[in-house]
Amino acid sequence: MNFKSKLFALFLLTSPVFIYGQDFTYTPLNPAFGGNYLNYSWLLNSANAQNTLTDPNQGSNGRNSLDRFTESLNNQLLNQLSRNLLQTESIFGENGIQTGTYEFGDLLVDVVPGLEGLVITISDLSTGNQTQITVPYF
Repeated sequence: MNFKSKLFALFLLTSPVFIYGQDFTYTPLNPAFGGNYLNYSWLLNSANAQNTLTDPNQGSNGRNSLDRFTESLNNQLLNQLSRNLLQTESIFGENGIQTGTYEFGDLLVDVVPGLEGLVITISDLSTGNQTQITVPYF
């Protein structure tokens, strides 16, 4: 046998490998591009684990100590006002809430007596939103 016939015989022996091969199909991992939706949490956790960037204002929300103190004080005053509103004896007693206008930061609270009860109007000066609460007389 010469070299050409040996090469041809080798080709005939290996040709069934080429015939029985299969097609490869690509399936993306990312569900946004057609991948399996179950990969979402794995991809998100992997991205968060690799993220080295941090927000410099994350701890203080971009506010200084004076702003946080002012907000805390406003919250305490609003909590005291709401506690006084819920106790009917303090509203209508001698030491009850006096009618008038009170300002707490960006909030303007107007307390006036009405026909059906005490009318409390709370206005947000920064957005212009307004809420009205009527505490009925008993």
